Amino acid sequence: MNPILDNILQLPIADRLELIEQIWDSIDTTAEPFPLSELQKAELDRRLELHDRDPQGTSWNQLKQRLLDR
Repeated sequence: MNPILDNILQLPIADRLELIEQIWDSIDTTAEPFPLSELQKAELDRRLELHDRDPQGTSWNQLKQRLLDR
């Protein structure tokens, strides 16, 4: 296993969670935009078009019932 990971796993859970938060915050402030594939762009366009046709969408109760009916 990775020696850095081994050291991290020895930390108490609270310290590991703090480390996760610090890493996440560093990604948030330094990350460049993540490029989308053409397939992802097409899917986003498809979903936007569906929303434009029906901006109300589906209520939680309707979605829940559809899932239970499967």
